[in-house]
Amino acid sequence: MSIKVSKLSKLYGEQKALDEVSFEIPKGEIVGFLGPNGAGKSTMMKILTGYIPQSSGEAQVCDLDVSEESISVRQRVGYLPEHNPLYLEMYVKEYLRFMAGVHKASKESVDAMIEKVGLSPEKHKKLGQLSKGYRQRVGLAAALLHQPEVLILDEPTTGLDVNQLVEIRQLIKEAGQDKTVMLSTHIMQEVEFLCDRVIIINNGKIVADRPIADLKELTLGTVYQVEFDKPQTKSALKKIDGLIKVEELDGNRWLLEGRPDIDLRAKVFEFAVANETAVLEIQKRSASLEEVFKKLTKN
Repeated sequence: MSIKVSKLSKLYGEQKALDEVSFEIPKGEIVGFLGPNGAGKSTMMKILTGYIPQSSGEAQVCDLDVSEESISVRQRVGYLPEHNPLYLEMYVKEYLRFMAGVHKASKESVDAMIEKVGLSPEKHKKLGQLSKGYRQRVGLAAALLHQPEVLILDEPTTGLDVNQLVEIRQLIKEAGQDKTVMLSTHIMQEVEFLCDRVIIINNGKIVADRPIADLKELTLGTVYQVEFDKPQTKSALKKIDGLIKVEELDGNRWLLEGRPDIDLRAKVFEFAVANETAVLEIQKRSASLEEVFKKLTKN
């Protein structure tokens, strides 16, 4: 297991930033670690990378205890923190060569990484002269230089324009083919494009840990857009067994939400037969990850 966390808590004075959090991430999986501001995301990432200690519980990266074997863990992890720390007076290539030396990576790997993350036009500039988007690329290049087994990225696409977003997302996707990637972001489209699974944290506790498709079904139930051949009433439709919510659209069309443990389509057709009406259209409506996130993190 690349990352294993068991009953991990972190206290800042009397404030509990993490409250007995447990999860596992296997090799080769890209996982979105989501939550509102102050939920504990950055705290968890800092613990996993050895920047701060936990108050209680256990955390392992590549089967190494992050508390007892912190240096060995850092050798296996590439980390891009939310506030990307850079030596702004250094040149791009100079800085990456310095980072390569820290990790005992070759100079050739620096040139290859500059090309890979699209830094070639800026490689002779000082870091302080770069835009925020290019600084993020430098941070990502530094995180990847030593070919880490685990990649931990905290808001990696902050400040990128649309074209840069596409390139960096593809780079992260490629990295996930042979690395474990833990990704924190507020951009839900990014999560849906990149991630196999999401872990959602709120107030220091995990409120969901599932593949994205399963999470949508579990959280919002099953939602169908249904069109009947005759007008219906909300009171009549509410009698459908297992129905949670009824919303009238236009014409004879309705939005029906049922419990996830029932076959809502079958119930709708049973209703149609009993009421001598026909179902002209029934179409499943996919919930957005943003809807799921709002529902699970609403205090």
